[in-house]
Amino acid sequence: MEKLQYKVLEKVSTPQDIKKLTQLELKTLCDEIRAYIIDVLANNPGHLASSLGTVELTVALHYVFNTPDDKLIWDVGHQAYSHKIITGRKDKFHTIRTYNGLSGFPKMDESQYDSFGTGHSSTSISAALGMAMASALEGNKSRQHIAVIGDGSMTGGMAFEGLNHAGVSKANLLVILNDNGIAIDKSVGALSRYLTTITTSSAYNRLKNKIWDFYGADDKGSKQKNFFRKIGVSLKSAIVKQSNLFEALNFRYFGPIDGHDVENLTKILTKLSKIQGPKLLHIVTKKGKGLKEAEKNPIVYHAPGLFDANTGKQVVEACDNKPLKYQDIFGYTIVELAERNPKILGITPAMPTGCSLNIMMEKMPGRAFDVGIAEQHAVTFAAGLAAQGMTPFCNIYSSFMQRAYDQVVHDVALQKLNVVFCLDRGGLVGEDGATHHGVFDLAYFRPIPNLTIASPLNENELRNMMYTAQKDNMGPFVIRYPRGGSVNVDWKKPFKEIEVGKGRCLRSGKDIAILSIGHIGNSALQAASIADTLGIEVGVYDMRFLKPIDESLIHEVAKTYSHIITIEDGVLKGGLGSAVAEFVADNKLKVEVHRMGIPDSFVAHGSLRELHKECRIDTDAIVEKITDIAKK
Repeated sequence: MEKLQYKVLEKVSTPQDIKKLTQLELKTLCDEIRAYIIDVLANNPGHLASSLGTVELTVALHYVFNTPDDKLIWDVGHQAYSHKIITGRKDKFHTIRTYNGLSGFPKMDESQYDSFGTGHSSTSISAALGMAMASALEGNKSRQHIAVIGDGSMTGGMAFEGLNHAGVSKANLLVILNDNGIAIDKSVGALSRYLTTITTSSAYNRLKNKIWDFYGADDKGSKQKNFFRKIGVSLKSAIVKQSNLFEALNFRYFGPIDGHDVENLTKILTKLSKIQGPKLLHIVTKKGKGLKEAEKNPIVYHAPGLFDANTGKQVVEACDNKPLKYQDIFGYTIVELAERNPKILGITPAMPTGCSLNIMMEKMPGRAFDVGIAEQHAVTFAAGLAAQGMTPFCNIYSSFMQRAYDQVVHDVALQKLNVVFCLDRGGLVGEDGATHHGVFDLAYFRPIPNLTIASPLNENELRNMMYTAQKDNMGPFVIRYPRGGSVNVDWKKPFKEIEVGKGRCLRSGKDIAILSIGHIGNSALQAASIADTLGIEVGVYDMRFLKPIDESLIHEVAKTYSHIITIEDGVLKGGLGSAVAEFVADNKLKVEVHRMGIPDSFVAHGSLRELHKECRIDTDAIVEKITDIAKK
């Protein structure tokens, strides 16, 4: 679309510009922002449906509140694209999620309007409460603190921890519950059913609206309002079963209201800004609002890739003779194994489509569980199943597993329970950036006793590791694999059990040895082939296991080579390179170790090719390391 079509949006560079608009212009602005998001993301893939659903809310928030002095926090953050557009980043919006461009999530060092960096769910209430308490301690009673959280994120335990504390804090906090029934996949659990009960109760809504209109929003403590407060919970409980959840936590509850009526939103938010203490506004929105294809299929259009801006149809790339994604290998393989082994169960914290557990959920619905955005619960739930003799495969994205570290240590590893952790998105993940890179897992799992830690070179290795892990009495077993395509098209081969703790030689050499773990070993093989043309003979060894590490293989390599290069797509501190260097030092082996991996810094967003190059772990960097060593 041509820029001239955005007549109102052209006037808006900051939230102060929005405050000058009429109510009619606000509606037009919402339409134009929605069209602008669609237009940009059609050719520059990003999180589409979530941001389309929050346009009116975003405009209303910045119209009513005095941001950035008033603190606005977006839970997760992939619903904040319109927020970026109207807070001075409109002209850079086309760079979102690209190398050196705008982050796909709120980021404190990107804008003063991003009050808190968010990328993982369920953190907004705690952060906003901390800010509200700080303002109170400073004597600032006028500052507003707003947390916008989706109904999917509300399933995370941390959200309830924040609500529980806020309810007794008397802090000036507004929580906006964006209820659309969808996180990334469809929201699950009792909370989702509870919200549906509230939103479908016409009797309750009529009562709420009448009382609201009659008494207004000022919280001056009149006798009538005090009386209503005392009987309000009882009235609502009589009309809507269990409708007093938020009031039970000492929150003033308002809603549900239409989240796409910008005029009413501004009125309600203005009234709420005059009420002190913790309060919750429940709004109902449509994920994907304004794009028919996204409204019909919000799961696919959460991040649809390339699509036609006019029709909404996805641009599907030809996939003939292309290897399957690792996540799909997992999805098909767990079904194949579960058909053989009745003890196998599948678990995911709200990512069934992303990790492909949805394949098992469709074929074996009673044996696959989506537990909501609750990684801690997922791990201990798996531990409980394992304690009763089951073999749960708990699939959690690597960066999300960080939230359940204590449960892995205390509930699984300490008790030697046979839980199979499948860590999807291990390594750099690309455009989602620092909040989603799975680069710490090898390092943070290695110190934990009783864990087996493995990472496959390719799709067949993933299948065989899953097959090995489900054997009886294997104990806690971690399998870590990357986002995206595997290596070979021919993926479905007979299972073979792998000897735990044993690596293998992929190619022999005599000058330099490369020890790799996981998919990045394919880059090591490519680099070794290039080194052949330079007259350097490089051996490549796939360690397969970080723990237990193959000590005999390291001894063998140290006897043959004078130099070892370790390569991993995880942080240098504590991973494979550290393990090899420690072993070499402890055993006084006469070999020099050169470590390659992610440096000690948070890596931003960009394509995998760009990020591998930046971190010096791509094929070219490995070849350069080989040639530098050979010159010595």
